[in-house]
Amino acid sequence: MDFLNNSTTYALIILPVLVFLARILDVSIGTLRIIFVAKGLKGLAALLGFFESLIWLLAVAQVMQNLTSWQTYIAFALGFASGNYVGILLEERIALGNLLIRVITRKEANELVHVLWDSGYGVTSIDAQGETGPVKVIFSVVKRKNLAKIIAIIKKYNPQAFYTIEDMRYVTGNYLPPMVKRTLLPQFAFKKRK
Repeated sequence: MDFLNNSTTYALIILPVLVFLARILDVSIGTLRIIFVAKGLKGLAALLGFFESLIWLLAVAQVMQNLTSWQTYIAFALGFASGNYVGILLEERIALGNLLIRVITRKEANELVHVLWDSGYGVTSIDAQGETGPVKVIFSVVKRKNLAKIIAIIKKYNPQAFYTIEDMRYVTGNYLPPMVKRTLLPQFAFKKRK
């Protein structure tokens, strides 16, 4: 324990590590706070803002008390950079909110539309005119956590489709996917009897 009580060890190793970890924490919280503000989650954003500023003050206080320690400066900056990365990873894991997916395809898209419907996604499909001729435009509002699934469906059924994805702040109304009859043996559920 003498190693930890040594003031040189504290100034050169322990303090920079603590500042680094504090910056990762406060910047990660700040990244999430900004995303929550953009999504209109005021209460949660305010709570995160409190903890973000408190942790930041503690980290800055340690840097200011140790102005001769270049290691603390480096730890502060590295913590900021790492905190941005960690914050984005956390936000991707949480996957809050809704997205608008717009698919434009020259190929007839009925199969894609029906597969999306059968997978439980609300889909609006319209005929349109593109630069090279008639196209089909497909719109769907999906939860962010389902993005990878819907993109996989699009690529499987129409790999040449052009699509865009937009973040949505607010969605009103609700699409209720069709009820699917559940059975113990699904392969026999919808067969017509003769």
